[in-house]
Amino acid sequence: MISLRGACASTLLTTTVTRHSIFFAGSNLQPLKRLRGGAIRANGSLAVNAADDQRLKKGIAEFYDESSGIWENIWGEHMHHGFYDPDAIVQISDHRSAQIRMIEQALLFASVTEDSSKKPRSIVDVGCGIGGSSRYLSRKYGAECCGITLSPVQAERAQALATAQGLANKVSFQVADALNQPFPDGKFDLVWSMESGEHMPDKLKFVSELARVAAPGATIIIVTWCHRDLYPTEESLRPDEKRLLDKICDGFYLPAWCSTADYIKLLESLSLEDIKAADWSDNVAPFWPAVIRSALTWDGLTSLLRSGWKTIRGALVMPLMIEGFKKGVIKFSIITCRKPE
Repeated sequence: MISLRGACASTLLTTTVTRHSIFFAGSNLQPLKRLRGGAIRANGSLAVNAADDQRLKKGIAEFYDESSGIWENIWGEHMHHGFYDPDAIVQISDHRSAQIRMIEQALLFASVTEDSSKKPRSIVDVGCGIGGSSRYLSRKYGAECCGITLSPVQAERAQALATAQGLANKVSFQVADALNQPFPDGKFDLVWSMESGEHMPDKLKFVSELARVAAPGATIIIVTWCHRDLYPTEESLRPDEKRLLDKICDGFYLPAWCSTADYIKLLESLSLEDIKAADWSDNVAPFWPAVIRSALTWDGLTSLLRSGWKTIRGALVMPLMIEGFKKGVIKFSIITCRKPE
């Protein structure tokens, strides 16, 4: 039975979503229009002028400045999908453990070892959020970890959590651009990007930077949202698929999407080795319904309404993520490789 409180929350959210949807549909608020839509070809190229690039970065930073506190209050320090058994009945209490399982499954897929002589000793977390992966990986391997994010709020909170958890001497965070990382060549034994690639307007530059800061023999792990691979007879996604992704781009400050196959071709062009990929879409299927359910709680709803327009706009497109996964347009992909020694 739905409680009166829950029913009121649901009604208020529906009213809010409807009103803001009408406003958005009738406005000229198209922040990423020139950056969106369709597939990026295998060379990773996308014409992005300096003004668009700065506008995108500013939007991403402000979106996460607004929304990170709400996420942490409800979901904890890991700002990424969980990894689930597709056939399991998922309880609310399972979600935080599923986020840890996502990290462990990614490490297992990439064959990152805990052997004392081969485990990573220096790690970069590209798009670190509030540093959940950074702190987890540092504790697991006893490694030094550097996290970068475009959000000053995230960087500050990540460092505060590291200090509170006794990791201030091992883990550090800073505001930096993933496409122009402030690190020397070959610095890190493990290069980690958990759900940040979707924000990158230039996928070739993105993976080139990951490869540049990787030490010889280092492992690179990219976990990211992709669109489906194109058929040999296709030049692009269908118009209806593009429209769906464009709406998601507007809500989450994303540029154009690319496919898993495109990522593989980019990594091959950089002469990286041991390239492999997997589609984990079925394993993350319970995630977005759970996020929406959490937004329908009283605490979730009131926090959302206090947060600001960017966070509300992101909430409006969450059902479209479910639609995209169900239709097979969106794929949740892991791509890993190794830099030659």
